[in-house]
Amino acid sequence: MAGEDDNKKLTSLIMESKPLHPLHQIAETPSHKLLLKQWLKEEELILNRISLKATQIDSARNEITQLYCLFFLFHSIALILLFSASSWAPNGKGHFCKKSWIPSLSSLFCSLGIIWAIRYKTDVESHLEKLLEREKEDGQLLAKCVEELKKKGVEFDLLKEVDALRRAKSLRVESKAVRRWSSRDFVTLFFFTVSCLVLGFTRVILCS
Repeated sequence: MAGEDDNKKLTSLIMESKPLHPLHQIAETPSHKLLLKQWLKEEELILNRISLKATQIDSARNEITQLYCLFFLFHSIALILLFSASSWAPNGKGHFCKKSWIPSLSSLFCSLGIIWAIRYKTDVESHLEKLLEREKEDGQLLAKCVEELKKKGVEFDLLKEVDALRRAKSLRVESKAVRRWSSRDFVTLFFFTVSCLVLGFTRVILCS
């Protein structure tokens, strides 16, 4: 009986001397447990926002592609109609030539409208990409803090670590590079050049 009692005491001493796993420590500490719950919930919210931003970017890109198709389709149909109209009146091309400013202005205004829409949508896409990158950075910072909390347990300094996380978010300043030509500028210039060429073709078709 004495031997069994000694074994039980020895076992209890070993269990008491063995440190608890950090997750057990967190479970037994209300403040750490609450913080872990909040961070895990915030991680889930960030993932949802990342998924939403990715969906919005895909939608913006689809709309941009549709605008590209609309631009070329509009001008193709307009040129075909003008060519057909001028072909049916070979003796009246002088009249068509005098009135060529009407289809030219219409084409120009429609082109500028579509180009503005393309530029607007590309700006929206760029803005969403920046927001997505920011959400990913927030997710990485938070995941790192959660990992440290799970690893350290009660040794995790709440005030110090939480303050460090807040400072990391607040001090994150986007680097503003010198303004340079971007792909969006080249796209705008390309479509404007095509619009000018279409005006020239319109004049040639109606006056040649």
